[in-house]
This record gives sequence, structure tokens and C-alpha cells, in this order.
Amino acid sequence: MSIFVQTHQDTTSGARLGLLTLGHGTVETPVFMPVGTAGTVKGIFHREVEAIGYSLILGNTYHLYLRPGLEVLDQFGGLHTFSGWGGNLLTDSGGFQVFSLSNLRKIEEQGVAFQSHIDGSRHLFTPESVVDTQRVIGSDIAMVLDVCTPPQIDFRKAKEAMELTHRWAQRALSHRSALGDAFAGKLFGIVQGNFYEELRSASAAYFNEMDFDGIAIGGLSVGETKEQFSHFLAHTAAQVTRTKPRYVMGIGSPDYILEAVENGIDMFDCVLATRMARNGGLFTRDGVITMKKAIHRYDKAPIEEGCSCLACTTYSRAYLHHLFKSGEMLGPMLATLHNLTYFYTFMQEVRSSIAENRFASFKRQYLERFYGPR
Repeated sequence: MSIFVQTHQDTTSGARLGLLTLGHGTVETPVFMPVGTAGTVKGIFHREVEAIGYSLILGNTYHLYLRPGLEVLDQFGGLHTFSGWGGNLLTDSGGFQVFSLSNLRKIEEQGVAFQSHIDGSRHLFTPESVVDTQRVIGSDIAMVLDVCTPPQIDFRKAKEAMELTHRWAQRALSHRSALGDAFAGKLFGIVQGNFYEELRSASAAYFNEMDFDGIAIGGLSVGETKEQFSHFLAHTAAQVTRTKPRYVMGIGSPDYILEAVENGIDMFDCVLATRMARNGGLFTRDGVITMKKAIHRYDKAPIEEGCSCLACTTYSRAYLHHLFKSGEMLGPMLATLHNLTYFYTFMQEVRSSIAENRFASFKRQYLERFYGPR
């Protein structure tokens, strides 16, 4: 039974609305997922994340595997109980984190051998063990282990990595089937192929024929140019089946999100909103403002007029500026609350524009204002 149903197709673009049915409730798509790498969205209580309206967040298999570890999570019956999060949880496979540890890992047919960035201890991720790890975490959506490759590698290496991803995906799917009801989550495959159209098409065709609950488009936002991102996103999305939820991993700026939505992508995540908040970067309809700048010292205005978050309804830009200049932790906390409210409201407006068949004009007007002259 499919976990996804498309409820509306925009007449001005490839954007669409849908409903994603998961173990901890139904999610409206397209949806932005805050990142809670180690079992927490940094700088904000889970109840506040839920109060904003989010019902799906992301955790990271690699980090949770290392800390607190599977023994702890198993004792608590999974991350939901351990962390007090009552909504849905998607976990990535750890493949990107292992890819980032280029000097500490070795990729082989069996899996990925790597050293912990914490204490140097040695570990092995296999397609099967990554499924088992996400079962212990209690992931509502689990990702398969894949081989993430950097831009500018040659065709032969890209093809080898893609084919290994395919073999690992089949092993993960077989293991999920063998677990039966013991694995309660949904499993997504990940299209790879680097920056070669032929490989992207082949990988999409491969995953379209497999019995995954959803399909992610991987290997984007890994250091390529904006032009490369746009081209290979559009090319790959055109090849991936629209009968399942489609997910682009690791994107979170308004231009990238709108590009993904335009191509019929349903899900995306990024640390950008919370990371920028911790460093004083606050999102508004008129672009990002930096709270540490002296221009805000006497500013009595809220971060953004009309925003419903506590930071905007209670405090001034001058107060936020003071908090950041003083190194007070309340500054990043309020900024995080604001940025997550901004992205939730942004996605509500995106969905409304699709429902009213005006996404193309919404995208153009939003970007003109957000990236326009200051």
C-alpha cells in the first residue's frame, strides 16, 4: 500500500500537493524538515518545534549510532521516547557523514569501514546493519546506505559508485523484507549517478522498478555550482516516478527549495535555518539580516513585521542584537525559533500557491523580493 497520495497538480509548473501517511501521523507535502542530527533540533525544545506546526524532523544514523549508541536507544524503545519527540522521524543512512570522513573510511563491497570522529574507534556500516540501526532508532522513514560522490570525478568512478549503491539498495530491501513486522518504518532508495545524465537516468530507472516506499535524489548540494544543481535536479526529477514521495536531501535556502518544488519534489531538509540562527542570521521576506551588525543597535522593530513567533511578538531587533553581542544563549534560541517559524510559514504559502495554480508567479515574486536590492 502506498504511503503517498498526490492531491493536486499545479497547472503552471511541476509543483504538486500530497499527503504522506507515516507511523506518527499524516504530513502535508511539499514539506521542509528541520534537522535534529543527534536527537535534538539545536537551540529549541521539541514541544516548540511541534507548536510551530512541524510533524516531521530528521535525525542522523551515524551520529546516533555513535552517541548515545544503540544499547541506550534500545533500552528506551527508540529515539521518540528517548528524546520526547511525538512526531514523525526520518533518519538518513549515515552515508553522507561517512563520505565526509574521507580520511577515516574505506568503501568496499561489504559496506563502509570507518573510524569514529569522536574517539577513533573502528566500525562497519553495511546495507543490512544500517537498516537494523534505523529499526532500533524507530525511524518512520529510513534511508538505504548509498555511496555519495563529489563533483568532478570521472565517468568510470561515478558508474562504479552508482552500481555499488544499487547493489547495496537491493541488499537493504531484502533485509527489510526478511525482518517483516519487526521493521515498522518505511524505506527509501536513493538515486545517484553523480553529474552524468546517462547515469542519473539509469539510476532513476533502477529505483523506479524497486519496491521502495519513496525515492530520494541524492548527490546534490555537495559542492556543485547552482547551474549544475538546477540542471541535474530537473533531469533526475523528470526520470523518477511520480507515484511515490520524492525527496531531495540537504537543501534549505528559498531558491533551492522553490527549484525543487517546481520540479515536483515533495520533501527536503537542511541545517541552514538553525545553523544560521545560531550565528545571528535571520530569515525575512526581504532576505537574511545579520543581528550582530551595529545597524540594529537602536532598532525598535521586530525581526519581521507580521511574524507570529515569540521573538517577533515580544522583542526588538535591538534586543536580539544585544543578546548576540553579549554572547547570551537566548539570542540563538530566539533566532532558531524565528527561522523555523519563517520556513514553516514559507511552506504554507508555497502549498497555498500550488492549490491556487499560481506557483510560477509566487516563485518569481518571492525570489525577486528575497534576493532583490537591499
